[in-house]
Order: sequence, then structure tokens, then C-alpha cells
Amino acid sequence: MFLKSKPGKSTAGRPPAAIEVTPEGVLAAAFTGSSSEPAWAFRSLASGAVVPHIEEQNVRSPEALTLTIRAALSQVTPRTRDITLILPDTLVRVFVLDFDTLPAKPAEALSVVRFRLRKMVPFDVEHAAVSYQVLSKSETELKLLAAIVPGAILAEYESAVRAAAFEPGVVLSSSLAALEAVDKMEAVLSANLSTMAITTTIANGQDLLLYRTVDLPQDSLPRMGEIQRSIAVAAAYFEDKLGARPRTLNYTGILKSTDFSRTIADPTFNIVEWVEKPEGATTSLPQTSFAGVAGALAGAR
Repeated sequence: MFLKSKPGKSTAGRPPAAIEVTPEGVLAAAFTGSSSEPAWAFRSLASGAVVPHIEEQNVRSPEALTLTIRAALSQVTPRTRDITLILPDTLVRVFVLDFDTLPAKPAEALSVVRFRLRKMVPFDVEHAAVSYQVLSKSETELKLLAAIVPGAILAEYESAVRAAAFEPGVVLSSSLAALEAVDKMEAVLSANLSTMAITTTIANGQDLLLYRTVDLPQDSLPRMGEIQRSIAVAAAYFEDKLGARPRTLNYTGILKSTDFSRTIADPTFNIVEWVEKPEGATTSLPQTSFAGVAGALAGAR
């Protein structure tokens, strides 16, 4: 499992192909030749084939997921077997942690990070996949980004990728991947909306101030209220930390930006597309988040 580098900084060695798995289907993109733009494809999944949940079996139909991954990737013809696998935000717990110091040896440092996470997640930390990335370091403080996902759940998705004859060389949550698509040094408030959750982030140049995922109810009115609260909480945190209310909101997700603007019902925000729908994309691409896959391919050729 791989954690992205600091927001706004591309990562060397990223696979030139990526897929994002959602309950609705598999979104794939890859650099296939001399073109500077990747090819895109989407293949849908039958309802119930994939049910993201942090404590239960996710891949209810392994064969269907494998076939869908293979079909989506065959449309973009990646040059290598290695791909970036992007998982739903609701599966990957992400934390910004502060330490006085960490052991120099990576294995010992990882043990310290696991110990800190033990009381922060509702599953077995010892058998989970854990990764971390140092965000900043001084003589008295070390700040890092940590991600953790239950090992058994990660294995379900990785097994489907391998059964499709590809290798998950990099694994990211949707919003961690999307942060790589933010190419700004100033503070940016962003929101990633799926059918299951909303994730709000605040990236400030090389730092990550907020990463917050909230599971959403399926009923429309409670869902709308939770989305509005998530944006309000993130905006208040932005103002508290940076001394000014955010005016621009980067958005990506299953709603059109105009519909999302009506949902949050806050006219003070200028809603901008985090990543716009790829030029020349066929009508087979649904209204979805392109930011995760686009971010995963940032810097990869």
C-alpha cells in the first residue's frame, strides 16, 4: 500500500494506469502512447456485486468484479501490468498525526504508528495494511499522514485485480489520490461526494490540514443535511486555522457541480470542478468523480 506524497507534489514511479472501484462500476484510465492525455473507460457493475463496508465482506461477486476490471482496462490498453488501485474513501481510514519523534528504522516507526492507531479504528490494527508519509518535520515535532485499511478487505480487491491479470502496485483511497490533482500552493478546500460518503479536505501548499470522511444516509433529506453539515464543518475549520473563510470549493462526485451547489445551499461558495470530465470522453462515462484516477496518473507517463 502506498501513501501519496505531500499535496501538490507528484510522485515518481507511479504506474501509467489506474482504476477506481465503486459499487456502480470500475473507472479506468491509462497512458497508451505518445498522447499527453490518458484514455478513459467505465464498465458498470451489477447492484450488490461490491458493497463497501469497513467490517464486512465487500466483494460479493469476485468473478463479476474481475471481469469488469479486465473489461475496463482492456478498453484503455495499459502498457504494463502494474496499476494504481483506488478504493472507496469509506474503507480507508486516514489520519494526520503528530509525534515528538519516530524511530529511524522504518519497521520500528511503523510499529509506533500502528500503536497510535489502535484506539482510533473499529477493527484489528495488527492485521491491517498501514502506510504513512511524513508531511513535515522539525527538531521538536513530526507530522505525518497515516492510512489504514483492514487487511482482509484490501485482499478482496487486490485478488480481483490479480485475477484480471494485473498487479495492484499502488493502493490509494479516492480522496488521497485526488489530492495529487490539486496543483496549487495556496489553501484549498475540496469535497469528494460518492453514493456512500463525503470526504472534505484542506490542502495548504505542502501541508494537509484536514481529511474527514463521513458516511451518508441513503434517505434524501438526512443525506442532504449531512452533506451540508460536512461542508459547514470543513469551512469553519478552514477559517479557524487560516483566519479567513474559504470562497472557493473544489468539487468532484456523483452530482453535477450545479446540483451539488444547490444541495449545500451556500451562495458564498464558488463551486469549481476538481477535475473536469475528460475531453473527448464518450457518453459511456457516467457523472462520477474523475479526480481520483486523474490524481493517480499525475506525474506518470
